[in-house]
Amino acid sequence: MISTVVWGTGNVGRSAIRSVVAHPGLDLVAVLVHDPAKVGRDAGELAGLGYELRLPATDDIGAVLAARPQAVVYAATGDIRPDEALADITRAIRAGAVVVSPALYALYDQRNAPPELRDPVLAAIAQGGGSLFVSGVDPGWGNDVLPLLISGLGSTVDVIRCQEIFDYSTYDQADSVRYLVGMGQPMDYEPPMLAPEVPTMVWGGQLRLMARALGVELDEIRETTDRRPLDATISTRTMGDFEAGTQGAVRFEVQGIVDGEARLVIEHVTRIHASCAPDWPTPPDGDGAHRVIIEGRPRIEVTVAATDEGENRSAGGNATAVGRLVNAVDWLVDAAPGLYDALDVPLRPATGRLGRKQR
Repeated sequence: MISTVVWGTGNVGRSAIRSVVAHPGLDLVAVLVHDPAKVGRDAGELAGLGYELRLPATDDIGAVLAARPQAVVYAATGDIRPDEALADITRAIRAGAVVVSPALYALYDQRNAPPELRDPVLAAIAQGGGSLFVSGVDPGWGNDVLPLLISGLGSTVDVIRCQEIFDYSTYDQADSVRYLVGMGQPMDYEPPMLAPEVPTMVWGGQLRLMARALGVELDEIRETTDRRPLDATISTRTMGDFEAGTQGAVRFEVQGIVDGEARLVIEHVTRIHASCAPDWPTPPDGDGAHRVIIEGRPRIEVTVAATDEGENRSAGGNATAVGRLVNAVDWLVDAAPGLYDALDVPLRPATGRLGRKQR
């Protein structure tokens, strides 16, 4: 059994605990939290498992890493604290752990990551012998391994489009939804996530990964953005009210240009309520879905709708993204120490988990 730590218990961390507990090769040995109110609470309770794991959460990072766990699922956010996330992750790598995380966007395409991010990770690997694999909760698999797999089913490929389509009214991350993405803000507010070049910083690496796998060169990466206001005030269970006239929906594309044409596209269609921008792409039902469209011959369209924590497809998307990371841990433990990306780490079957219940 691989001794494994989950660091963080928010939207991603809850799914990570459940995924680690379900994996027959992993042993959850510690859960790290930042919020003093969570210290001492049982990991099963924090994860919403419905039963106790008899493992109290702790904020003692030093003690947890001193025990030399083999793996760390770093589930704390890096959205508004990238420097702290990098410091945490390199600390775990120096302790000899394999680390998987969605927190550092620029490392999706680790080969082209900026030196100020890549060099500290490589130094930590050389010092401690650990490894790092970063894949997104957008979800990473929907913008790299899934479209690449599907592309191999056709004769010709003209355009690969990867879509995330979500209604975030049930999402429990108010700071990201309101301030990073701008939902509920005046229409003249510039959300940090939509500022020029930021979408490219976050999703450009996945375009480069696809281009590398397909054997093409990108001329450039372009961005397009559209925003719509709410027609009426709406109320959410987790984040309160969003006023009429404020931002209610965002649609943007990050386009990989090949020979002057947008051939690789990552598109996000995000709403705070289904009534906003009804003419934009919508999920087949529920809160959201991820979709890959291969324009070519034949035309291929695959939609993935995952649910978790009840019928919440926002949580379902997190769960599948986390599953990609957690299910890579045993492969990484067997591999040489290093910095890996989605083209390095295979997507494998859920061996040993068919019909296996958590409890």
